[in-house]
Amino acid sequence: MRYLIGVDIGTSGTKTVLFDECGRVVADKTVEYPMYQPQNGWAEQDPQDWFAAVRDTLIAVSAALPEGGEVAGIGLSGQMHGLVMLDEAGEVIRPSIIWCDQRTGAECEEITARVGAERLIEITANPALTGFTASKILWVRNHEPENYAKCKHILLPKDYIRYRLTGEFATEVSDAGGMQLLDIAKRQWSAEVLEALDIDPALLAPVYESPEITGYVKGLGVLEGVPVVGGAGDNAAAAVGSGAVAAGRAFTTIGTSGVVYAHTDKPVIDPKGRVHTFCCAVPGKWHVMGVTQGAGLSLKWFRTQFATEISYREIDEIAATVPVGAEKLLYLPYLMGERTPHLDPNARGVFFGMSAMHEKKHFLRAVLEGVTYSLRDCVEVLREMDIPLDGMTVVGGGGKSALWREMIAGTFNLPVKTIQNGEGAALGVAILAGVGTGVYESVEAACDKLIAYNEPQLPTDTDAYEAYYQIYRTVYPALKASFAKLAGV
Repeated sequence: MRYLIGVDIGTSGTKTVLFDECGRVVADKTVEYPMYQPQNGWAEQDPQDWFAAVRDTLIAVSAALPEGGEVAGIGLSGQMHGLVMLDEAGEVIRPSIIWCDQRTGAECEEITARVGAERLIEITANPALTGFTASKILWVRNHEPENYAKCKHILLPKDYIRYRLTGEFATEVSDAGGMQLLDIAKRQWSAEVLEALDIDPALLAPVYESPEITGYVKGLGVLEGVPVVGGAGDNAAAAVGSGAVAAGRAFTTIGTSGVVYAHTDKPVIDPKGRVHTFCCAVPGKWHVMGVTQGAGLSLKWFRTQFATEISYREIDEIAATVPVGAEKLLYLPYLMGERTPHLDPNARGVFFGMSAMHEKKHFLRAVLEGVTYSLRDCVEVLREMDIPLDGMTVVGGGGKSALWREMIAGTFNLPVKTIQNGEGAALGVAILAGVGTGVYESVEAACDKLIAYNEPQLPTDTDAYEAYYQIYRTVYPALKASFAKLAGV
């Protein structure tokens, strides 16, 4: 039997999974590593830590390969947007500035001025954002010119791992789109943006489609000669792992942040830049996604500060005793500012409608509903863009909550389902490896064969959720100017 390996290089650790060709888990291994914050708002990691974790996890899962089994291919998923700079010898020049680093506000203004706000969105499908890679490149050039002068190769986190495994410099369309240097419609580096930003195209790796073979393992001591395919950025990989690979299919992730992701067969771009459009891992296709910053973070924050005696399972039970609307208590989950749809770093969390009758149980329910309404804001932008949504798959830690899924179904007015195999991104890139090496005919065919869903939760209480959502969406505009004044105090 043929086997496939999916490697997911996340922010907190790397998880590597060995699958058989039916998508069943044979073995898995996770290794964690630190994040460094040398200054307030900065976030860095050591690429050597990523490689050590990948090496150790690959050795561990390959040891579990059944006798006579063959690993057909390896797929890589990774945290997006991180900047890895290598010198002429292929050595790391400085720690990687990763996706959540916020130091590049001035560079975002520089990018917008050089390219033009409208033109930047037309080409890269997104406004200049601190999380993306282009602003990080400019920051190093502006603040560490000696390091920029040494730089001969610019890679994303998973693509640095590819280089260490295969010796090849390569990236693929889904992750490259998050650099803000790719022409999203043409699926190639934008000569116009690179020229405007004075970035040498020779610094960037060739761009592949996600299932294409980009190199072969060498020098690791195990898995010698095994093909490594392009892989995908984390959300694009999770889309494959959840079957969101055709028009009408979408998923919601409730982790620390929250994401609403929808597949699209054409590059649909929001001219206001409220959602991100990227190339997806299905060749010739795209996806659109909205992001809310403080999803699971909101519940974790509230529990840590005010309800440590209550387990997450008990939160569901307690919040379920409160009716929809939490007795007229609303929550805005803007603990970390907000992206979709407001693009406002000054936004802050709010409980609205408090009265003396409210108890802890009401606040718990309001937090769950407020996150759901914020995700609904993402859905509304997708609907405004005429992106079809036939249903919603829910993944991530929050997706384990039956109550949260009920809220999503009722608020989105869509059936909600979960997947039976919870391996997400690792499964997604293993599928891509299978497509690239001929195990599967196509990404879509593989997903239809391997991914099974639990019975959907159908929408309930839609009128009640709708009434509160319409009130919820009026609160931010009323407070926007006050948020800005507060930030300036």
